[in-house]
Amino acid sequence: MPAEVALVVETSGSTDAPKRVMLSGHALRASAHATEQWFGGQRGQWLLALPATYIAGAQVLVRSILAGTAPVVLPQGGFTPAAFVEAARTLDPDHPWFTSLVPVQLARLVEAAEHDRSARTALGSFDRILLGGQAAPAGLVERAREFGAHVHRTYGSSETAGGCVYDGQPLTGVGVRVVDGEVQLSGPMLASGYLDDPERTAAAFTTDADGTRWYRTGDLGGLVPEPNPDHQPIERLRITGRADDVIISGGVKVALGEVERAVRAVSGLEAAVVLAVADAEWGERPAVVVERADAAASVTTDVTVAALAAVTDAAGLPPAARPVRLLVLERMPHLASGKPDRRALAALLAREAGS
Repeated sequence: MPAEVALVVETSGSTDAPKRVMLSGHALRASAHATEQWFGGQRGQWLLALPATYIAGAQVLVRSILAGTAPVVLPQGGFTPAAFVEAARTLDPDHPWFTSLVPVQLARLVEAAEHDRSARTALGSFDRILLGGQAAPAGLVERAREFGAHVHRTYGSSETAGGCVYDGQPLTGVGVRVVDGEVQLSGPMLASGYLDDPERTAAAFTTDADGTRWYRTGDLGGLVPEPNPDHQPIERLRITGRADDVIISGGVKVALGEVERAVRAVSGLEAAVVLAVADAEWGERPAVVVERADAAASVTTDVTVAALAAVTDAAGLPPAARPVRLLVLERMPHLASGKPDRRALAALLAREAGS
């Protein structure tokens, strides 16, 4: 292991085999300092609501060390709004309050806040809530903000020492470019590579002729100009899907990320997951998985599949993008990071098809 490595984080492996990401102390500090700068120089107290073995959880510890504050650690054993509220009550009122969450955690807090004043108070008491790990379901951030939550969407990965693009804009020192549709990132927060895996390291990290090192995220996206009355237009990074989630269905390329966004516009399917299933005629077709607790009472397999076809058509997607299956689970399998376990879901869909 290289001498500069201070931390090895195993990726969640939601779509492929886990990788062990090597991060130097310099990369971890660079990320933490960039976040502090984005906070306007504020140094506060953090509530650790994520596993410390997950990069966002590890960064809560790094930021706390650099700020000279002790984080409040949520009890292990599963996230609950009640535990979050109790932990928030122990934070120092003389410091700004920060926390990092994944969408499933924020969704549970928002649901609790709709009928529990203490949850509403807790949500509105944090100066910054960083939300990352996966794309947030449509409307979730807006609902949280209605309760006074100061939520900021973050984008990054273990390979970038955590979030490095906040609300679509890169932190100080972070470079963003799009090459052949793929988002690439540069900066002092980049990982050293993958432990004992030179082949995947070489595939994921490239170096330009001028010495600039880039991480190939595997995400598809673009820099979208946003009007700014006082200055030049602001460019915000918009992620549209994964390069490896493009399937060929009936000879037509279909980006499952685009299908997922369209599907999540349907009431009751805001947290739906879209995956590919084998099809004898088309090769592969999109399928939708949703947790029963998230599904509207009116959702039925027949009605929803028909509705989803209309939704994807309305979104301008080709007929090959129409979902052909809907699987409603009592509980969606998740990784420790909070992301849906897509490999487990794909295996479940395959078993269902074979039964």
